[in-house]
Amino acid sequence: MKDKNLLKQLATVLAGIGLMGLVACAAGPAPTGPVPTALDPGRSVRALTTVSATGVQVYECRAAAGTATPAWTFVAPEAELFDARGRSVGSHGAGPYWQGLDGSRVVGSVRARADAPVPGAIPWLLLATHSTGGAGVLSPVSFIQRLHTEGGMAPAGGCDAASVGRQTRVGYRADYRLFIPA
Repeated sequence: MKDKNLLKQLATVLAGIGLMGLVACAAGPAPTGPVPTALDPGRSVRALTTVSATGVQVYECRAAAGTATPAWTFVAPEAELFDARGRSVGSHGAGPYWQGLDGSRVVGSVRARADAPVPGAIPWLLLATHSTGGAGVLSPVSFIQRLHTEGGMAPAGGCDAASVGRQTRVGYRADYRLFIPA
């Protein structure tokens, strides 16, 4: 009987450790150091919230003008946005845009970039944004930082003259820190 209770307790502890591991994976990586100075949006804004994104970066094999060698060219992101509790709060797509479930939407343009500290991850970015949707949670957002990226880089090979026009989708995740006027 004593051994059965010990085994039950051990199983409970191990299940708890496994659940904690799953929660940690779902929440994404911990911040990997300070945000580079180049990505600072300035003192005229304050952080509203951070959402995580899980999705793909879409690339197309294209022949660049003036060169005979085709290369993978970034087309668009396609991702779902999640709050700190893991609930879906919107989407991220070509433009690039971020759209809330309430219909609010902002479009961004890159202002600065920094190499990701993780090898094989897409760069960290600072984007200036403007509202293009209805009033809502995203409508006052003026800057977005893309941080803590994993994956998403264009493939190293597979783009040649025979595959021009072919698209590939590369998995990625990132945190998007949203800023509003101070």
